[in-house]
Amino acid sequence: MKMEFTIKHTWDGLPVSHEPVTIVLKSDNAGLLMEVTAPFINDPPAPLGEPGKPFSRLWDYEVVEAFFLSDRTEHYLEVELCPHGQHLVLLLSGKRRVWEVSGQVHSNEELPLEFEVTRMKTKWEGKAHLPWSYFPPSTNKFNAFAIHGSGEDRKYEALYPVPQHELQEGQKPDFHRLEFFKDLNLKELMGEDWKQPESDIWKFLPN
Repeated sequence: MKMEFTIKHTWDGLPVSHEPVTIVLKSDNAGLLMEVTAPFINDPPAPLGEPGKPFSRLWDYEVVEAFFLSDRTEHYLEVELCPHGQHLVLLLSGKRRVWEVSGQVHSNEELPLEFEVTRMKTKWEGKAHLPWSYFPPSTNKFNAFAIHGSGEDRKYEALYPVPQHELQEGQKPDFHRLEFFKDLNLKELMGEDWKQPESDIWKFLPN
């Protein structure tokens, strides 16, 4: 079983001007396998961090991002993957509020991720294993994004963009508009009898 998503629009609803980014979610024995296929723009240049390791402020580079939300609590998981091999996992409690878990399991910006990249001249593919412990309880909403380019050519793309009628003059891209995320029923992937495993990380966070 798998779920496939294609990022066909910019954050404000315009068609993308290249082969769109595809994200596939598959059941993995201890979580989800997230597979990315994306054009390799190679702009901006690679982050200076070591491939395979977390990198702070990865969103300033070329990335594909997936957000997994529980709309009941506004707790969400943000996964950022870079074609150069770096990654960033953030746990958020409320819009843009990165939850500091440093006293518990790991510092939030150092959460490990099993992530492998295959990079070709004009395309890259990534596979990331997302453990269930990273997902907030009752995950039921999803959105995905892609960012690349530098300066005025910086492009922000969204699976579920801000609807045209919601746009306001001068509005900037904002990937944390949780109200525009759409339903994600993980039972379609895992089976009707499946229950989301309890997280040993999120249980430290008061509701």
